[in-house]
Amino acid sequence: MKYSPLSISRRHVLGDLYARCEHLESVPVYLADVATEPIGHCDESLGIYADAFCFHLSDDDCKKLSTGNFTFSFDYEASTAADARSRQVTLRSIILNPRKAYEKPGPKAHNPLPWLKKPKSKPLFFVFPFLCVFA
Repeated sequence: MKYSPLSISRRHVLGDLYARCEHLESVPVYLADVATEPIGHCDESLGIYADAFCFHLSDDDCKKLSTGNFTFSFDYEASTAADARSRQVTLRSIILNPRKAYEKPGPKAHNPLPWLKKPKSKPLFFVFPFLCVFA
């Protein structure tokens, strides 16, 4: 299978785990479940662009990932530090979860008499008395 590399910033992929995640050599990338076979791998092999993950996936999966059709979830191992906020995490795998398909809204109900719409609020009526002067 031919792999196409796709680079995405670590902050975009990791989100809140960005500051706590250790650098990685290579981790498997799964589609929707860790129990399935990996669809590729991810590493940080970009040299001067070291703050990015390089995903090595098939052409179709790279296109879907670059257009935002996947969300990320992780299988990681946390260190045993006493403070939960300062714990470093080591990624074991990255899981790509497909987004749900967007449902197009249905057609609007046709109103045969558009001038008979219900008012959204109470109408304000002003009545001005007419002054009639008779000579």
